[in-house]
Amino acid sequence: MKKLQRWLSTYGIFVALVLECVILGVSTDAFFSTGNLSNVLRQNAFTAILAAGMSFAILTGGIDLSVGSVVGLSGVLCADVLNRGGGLAAGIGAGLLVGAVVGGVNGLVVTRVGIPPFVTSLAMMLIVRGAAYKYTDARTISGLPPGFAALSQGLGPTVVMVAVFALTWLLLMRTPFGRHVYATGGNREAAWLAGIRVDGVLLRVYALCGTCAGLAGVLVASRLNAGYPKAGEFYELDAVTAVVVGGTSLFGGRGSIWGTLAGAFFIGILNNGLNLFHVEPYDQLIAKGLVLLAAASLDRWRLQAA
Repeated sequence: MKKLQRWLSTYGIFVALVLECVILGVSTDAFFSTGNLSNVLRQNAFTAILAAGMSFAILTGGIDLSVGSVVGLSGVLCADVLNRGGGLAAGIGAGLLVGAVVGGVNGLVVTRVGIPPFVTSLAMMLIVRGAAYKYTDARTISGLPPGFAALSQGLGPTVVMVAVFALTWLLLMRTPFGRHVYATGGNREAAWLAGIRVDGVLLRVYALCGTCAGLAGVLVASRLNAGYPKAGEFYELDAVTAVVVGGTSLFGGRGSIWGTLAGAFFIGILNNGLNLFHVEPYDQLIAKGLVLLAAASLDRWRLQAA
């Protein structure tokens, strides 16, 4: 029984993803069409990039609920820099910087003030969203250079997503920092006793999570070809769902970055399939909520295999 639990913990999401694709492919001819698959790749690249950063936070036993708001703020700041005559590099840099700063603030509050990550990032979610609305006076920033929209066209978002996951995999599996992330999530006190600078690890984790959100915000602004302060609403829920469905434990210390990628596409393909069958939007929300509950329940079940 425990061997089955361990196997499902590692490979269950990949089996589920394949079954999902087979079922949808058999149910509708539209699913495996070139246009639909391209749409799935393009649309889910943004959520997957967010989920890559979120994986680090959840691996440490924390969470970052502010990433959706960071998508909105980084997008409007990037658009504003471009509108004021700044180059493409300056606009992208502004978006990444605001994400890193917000993530860093989250990390400082968690480590220095001692407020739990859930409360810290929930508060930051409201602050950052309010800042995006205030900065733009709740208006959309349009009139951006034509070249900016090219970032999100074709395979652009997919290439960025693959690069992000390759880099995050290297960080987690091939560096001391990655080992420290797992150790901190597995047992924070034991990690500290082993000489790991736990606060430093958490600070870098949240800065990384925020940077991924900033990158996603730039790409979303590129897709819209505008800075939209409402962009990214509820993206944090999709990111958390992708990480948990992908097998990362909400209690920290267990999970893989490739499981997160599979989880992101499992959720994205579920959304795509529900759209193909013309399921009402509120029924889609119910379906995603049930999937998250099921994944959280499986997380508890997987702990028994440890």
